[in-house]
Amino acid sequence: MRPDFIQANTNGRLHDAREPSLPPLNRGYLYGDAVYEVWRTYDGVLFAWVEHWQRLLQSAAALHMDLPWDAPMIWREIERTVAAFRVTSGYAGELYVRLQISRGAGAIGLDVGLADGPDFTLLVQANKDIPARQAQSGYMLSLESTLRRNPANTLNPAWKTGNYLNNILCLREAISRGADDVLMINLRGEITEAATSNIGFFRDRQLVTPPLSAGILGGVTRKLILREVAATAGLGVTERIIVPEEINSMEECFIMSTTRDIAPVGMIDQQPYRVGPETLTAQLKAAFSGYVRHYIAAHPELKLP
Repeated sequence: MRPDFIQANTNGRLHDAREPSLPPLNRGYLYGDAVYEVWRTYDGVLFAWVEHWQRLLQSAAALHMDLPWDAPMIWREIERTVAAFRVTSGYAGELYVRLQISRGAGAIGLDVGLADGPDFTLLVQANKDIPARQAQSGYMLSLESTLRRNPANTLNPAWKTGNYLNNILCLREAISRGADDVLMINLRGEITEAATSNIGFFRDRQLVTPPLSAGILGGVTRKLILREVAATAGLGVTERIIVPEEINSMEECFIMSTTRDIAPVGMIDQQPYRVGPETLTAQLKAAFSGYVRHYIAAHPELKLP
């Protein structure tokens, strides 16, 4: 078994992800001129296929990038890539599936008209569980103190692009302070999100989370939780501006993402939060698991090899 193996598919060619596949003139490599989406499986079913595909199209449209492939074609390539991954790795567990699309290659220069046409790359690997320490005690976050989240009127965080330098540098600073992840703040001094996850808090049985207008990614998991899952768990939802001075008054904190769904946060810098099986975070996670079970039953067509 090769659990760390990553299967790639570049423009339909299956290969080991460690092998080169795109030319050095590819604009995704040169300029971060790319969009991407990540899915995961539950019981082998690709979760929220349509929601992620629609967000990919929205990101591409925001970058004025025309995609020559439709959803059925990409789905067939995902099936091929997953089947190859299963054979090579011997891994039978849950999967991480990433689709990245660049504007293509061409002469050096920023003009998008120089691109020769989009390229796609699929990456399939094992979807890693939340580490045992973080699952039990929660993630440790640290408020960004030097940089700020790039604002929506520059490079909008709502676009899931290949340009992640803002997130990378903010995360680097948090890790240098011993944290697991960063909590980024916008130019107005408002809390936004973690490096690759949306953030939520609980206070008085109310789920409180920053609005999209704070400058955050419109997370698929976040949307499902706010629109459907929280109500089934008997929890109220409030989207509003949150400032750093409020984190001391919150009772619980959690992060939301595709690969980790709902994960507890045990501390932001020196501020601790309740973690454990009796928390509202655990209650919400159980409700999300119920939503996933219903989704799996309703979408047998999304079962992967």
